[in-house]
Amino acid sequence: MPNDGGYSILRLGTDDIDLAYEWRDTLNRVFGEEAGPAPSTEYMRGLLRDPGFFALAALHDGTVIGGIAAYEMRKYEAERSEIYLYDLAVDELHRRRGVATRLIERVRELAAERGAWMIFVQADRGDDAAIALYERFGAREHVLHFDIEPREAP
Repeated sequence: MPNDGGYSILRLGTDDIDLAYEWRDTLNRVFGEEAGPAPSTEYMRGLLRDPGFFALAALHDGTVIGGIAAYEMRKYEAERSEIYLYDLAVDELHRRRGVATRLIERVRELAAERGAWMIFVQADRGDDAAIALYERFGAREHVLHFDIEPREAP
């Protein structure tokens, strides 16, 4: 999907495996994270094949400069789903050019195609740029987030 400034947004599929690894590496680099070894090709293809997983790459001159990872969650309380926007990252040199906005807009389109009821996203306190971006799209809620480690059954 072309965008002004030579940017395009692509939903990655199983034929985009090389771009998928570039997308993963780009998001990790932008976040300054070491994610460990890359997933196997079989794992990555399975993820990209899943209609409830959205891997959107922002491209500039054929190079991945950012992207979104999002997941559709089917709800139990009603016949509906919500989309969790898990990660959104844009390379620093390409920020403030509408790339993040185009990525979110594309998720909104895909959510509508899937019949999703809502899209939600978390932002860390102090990440003022992300908070300002997300406030343009929706209402802020004040919630607490907890990381709970799995454990083996006794």
